[in-house]
Amino acid sequence: MSSRVLLIAVVLIPVNALWMMTGSLWNAGYPTTVSLFFNTILYLFVLATVNFGVRRVSPRAALSSRELLVIYTMATLASAISGLDMLQLIGSMIAGPHALATPENLWADLFLGAIPSWLVVTDPAALTEYVEGDASIYRAAALAAWVWPVLAWTAFTVCLLLMMVGLSLIVGRRWNREERLAYPIIQLPLQMVEGRFYRSGPMWVGFAIGALLATTTGLHFFYPAVPTLGRPVDIGRYITTKPWNAIGWLPMAVQPFCVGLSYLVPLELSFSGWFFYFVWKLERVAASALGIRMNGFPFVEQQTTGAYAGFAIAILWAARRQIRAAAAELVRPQRGSTGGLGVLLLLAGAGGVTVFCLRAGMGVTSIVVFFGLYTLITVSVGRMRAELGSPVHDLHFAGPAGTMTFLFGTRAFRPAELTIISMFWFFNRAYRSHPMPCVLEGFRLAERVGAPARRMVSYTLVAVVLGVVAGFWAHLHSAYVYGAGTRVWPAYETFRRLSAWLVTPTGVEARYGIAFTVGATVVWVLSALRMRYVWFALHPVGYVVSSSWAMNPFWFSIFVGWAVKAAVVRGAGLRAYQRSIPLFLGMILGEFLVDGVFSLAGTLLRVRTYIWYG
Repeated sequence: MSSRVLLIAVVLIPVNALWMMTGSLWNAGYPTTVSLFFNTILYLFVLATVNFGVRRVSPRAALSSRELLVIYTMATLASAISGLDMLQLIGSMIAGPHALATPENLWADLFLGAIPSWLVVTDPAALTEYVEGDASIYRAAALAAWVWPVLAWTAFTVCLLLMMVGLSLIVGRRWNREERLAYPIIQLPLQMVEGRFYRSGPMWVGFAIGALLATTTGLHFFYPAVPTLGRPVDIGRYITTKPWNAIGWLPMAVQPFCVGLSYLVPLELSFSGWFFYFVWKLERVAASALGIRMNGFPFVEQQTTGAYAGFAIAILWAARRQIRAAAAELVRPQRGSTGGLGVLLLLAGAGGVTVFCLRAGMGVTSIVVFFGLYTLITVSVGRMRAELGSPVHDLHFAGPAGTMTFLFGTRAFRPAELTIISMFWFFNRAYRSHPMPCVLEGFRLAERVGAPARRMVSYTLVAVVLGVVAGFWAHLHSAYVYGAGTRVWPAYETFRRLSAWLVTPTGVEARYGIAFTVGATVVWVLSALRMRYVWFALHPVGYVVSSSWAMNPFWFSIFVGWAVKAAVVRGAGLRAYQRSIPLFLGMILGEFLVDGVFSLAGTLLRVRTYIWYG
């Protein structure tokens, strides 16, 4: 392993975690809410620019393209770990139960006794300092209050990530070498480490477009008199006639980075993304037209979860031969293969997670059901990023906990089990910054530049451990300095739901199971049609991802990217499309560099900056 790569990572990852954790306190940008992170693109641009200068002076001292991409991969994985849908929410699980418990909400009577003391902070003084700030974590009393919960959740998070690394090694070989998936998200980083990319005229034209739109929008938050360009406009509010007003929120916006990403993916995938977005909308319209008043109908969350699970089952079934071969490598290792190592890491991570959950009070059945569902979601998210390069994949509020309770009812699980799975909210509230795709894309980058597979695994494991440790440190440091009041609110979401489960237990409700089955069945039918008929344009990935809440601000940009690419390919041919790619990569780069600068400025000045959906 390269000592200078490790040195840069050791410096960069904690600084990055501090930026992300501090900026989130006043909404100064959330880079991990979309698939390509603008903070890591900014790092790669700065490193590549400095490296080009070093190469002119001393070629031997310059970093290679391989080293630059390894650093980018480590920073990306560490960013996902410190993202909005992972360690930024961990404080609400550790501090939230006791900080927010009141005589009125009855949390103390309902579930606080079921939470092991080593998972939460109970000291009133430590909780007050965490929420209000203007204190220091580097004192014996503060450290003593947090040390055991932080160590416990650090071990759990590392084991969870080991499972993802193992899964990536098992399925990645088939996806990379046999199916040759496109991995649209890695196209820009691959180009950024090459000098000829910056000598492209179309790239700089695209850069100017992306930078201009991002600059006007960014300046608006510092100087409100500056008009914004490209912010979402809700056209749904103009649709007031029944049943069409059931469409609801329908924002239109042109996001340069999203248009650029959509331009890179196969046409049938981008078409399926925006097409199925309207299919989900029309379900609501049909329900309104038929006068269906059933609460929650048409149960989009349940259908979506079923679609994710069904999609993963289809993927794993297709890869069953490779999975068996990877398992066989545990007994008979093959030179240069990482399948056996993947199985070993998966088993090690699963073992650690199981021990944690058993110690916390969960039973074997609930562990298998919860993490079985989570694994299916993980595989689906990884596949849709590798194949579609979707800008978003959030799956808000439809994770394993909700799925378990609507499929089997809350009476099927003990109160202690419901309590512990509620504490897993920090990595199941949404899946925008899911680490699994970052691991897969890192391995694909390594393969593209000829980096040894096992060495890349070593870098990835370093990023996992360093990212988790740096994330916890930055979270507590920023909270104790500035106050983490805004970070505690997710505790209300999960523990209010837990209170409802405990106060009014439910049994099996057939309507939820039917919706779940419908979602899975649609995916299987689409997959079968795609395999049987090459010309069939609707892709199951588009159906799976299009119901996400975060698809709302991006559907129109996906449509624009699809329409432009279709016009270029069908009107001017494949060669014209290839020549135009730098233009759209430039749009992504221009917007992301400006977004990164404004987010950093907002973090330092404590100013809210632009968020994709607002």
